Amino acid sequence: MERQKRHTKKYSFRQPDLKELRNLTSYVLDPLGFKARYGKLLPLLTTQLLPTLEEYAHLMGIPILDQVSFSGLESIPTSREIADLLHIDESLVKTHMTTKGGIQGLPSEFLIAQATVYGKAMSEDAFEAIFVLLIYGLVLFPNIDKFVDVNAIRIFSSLNPVPTLLGDAYVSLHLRNAKGGGVIVCCLPLLYKWFISHLPQTIAFKENKGCLRWSTRLMSLTNDDISWYDRAYDDVQIIDSYGEFSNVPLLGTCGGISYNPILARRQLGFPLKDKPNNILLEGVFFQEGKDPQGLKARMVRAWRKIHKKGRSELGPKNCIALEPYTTWVRRRASEYLMPYDYPRPTPLVVAGPSTLPNQGI
Repeated sequence: MERQKRHTKKYSFRQPDLKELRNLTSYVLDPLGFKARYGKLLPLLTTQLLPTLEEYAHLMGIPILDQVSFSGLESIPTSREIADLLHIDESLVKTHMTTKGGIQGLPSEFLIAQATVYGKAMSEDAFEAIFVLLIYGLVLFPNIDKFVDVNAIRIFSSLNPVPTLLGDAYVSLHLRNAKGGGVIVCCLPLLYKWFISHLPQTIAFKENKGCLRWSTRLMSLTNDDISWYDRAYDDVQIIDSYGEFSNVPLLGTCGGISYNPILARRQLGFPLKDKPNNILLEGVFFQEGKDPQGLKARMVRAWRKIHKKGRSELGPKNCIALEPYTTWVRRRASEYLMPYDYPRPTPLVVAGPSTLPNQGI
């Protein structure tokens, strides 16, 4: 019997022009000091990100703080507060503060000019503050072309961007799926670029005898083709849930959504033994400005109580998937018409990291 074809959606990505931003990297006087203060932001201008909280935090070199992340409920910073944040005159902020698309912010042209002035003057504090804000506004949280809005400024002032990044990624995907595809803003171009740039390092490709396209080869991958577990996460504790939620509620700049760490455990080395409990996969979503159930307030409260799990709760770091889990995956793959070979379960005798594909995506 011929397998039914799955309906697919087409997406396009808004990609900001980062040429001027890359030019500013020449004014970074102390790259190691910059990394210690702001994380691995410089590499984000050339290579990009992964879709879990722990992987975002590791790759960016920015820890997830035990505090409420960006919610959109924060007060809009005053010109004085922005001036203090950027080490520039308040009068300059007042002159250039404008509104685009119904949201306040600063033109990137103004900020780039200021960063260049302070870079040439070797005024490290002022240059780095403006430069990092530009990365937040144009790379991590792009909204309007050539414009750094107040949301990016508020997230920069908290220096806790990781949860908001992941929230924006999943909210964007959810919205575009609901509308049948379209332009994805937020940080999805970063995900795509990271995946493409890291494929040769992640997949142990065999000879491509049929000269197959990337998409065809990816769909035909087996357990032996991908080395998924990175030892850099050996000592990482997974953020498993927040507050009253059985999974992780994420607040982005354009809404809120839950994601399910239980499906991503193996890419951090932990085993997948059984079919996930339905309550752990329960989805919640709201779009900014459309929240009749008051989910935002519940999510903000949840972020005051973080639940983490490590080896003692999740088992040894052996990256295995057992028969009950793979049976569930087969059923889900059939339900959603996913056209790829089903993964083989891993026996319990596996002692070290195996080479299994990511079934959680």
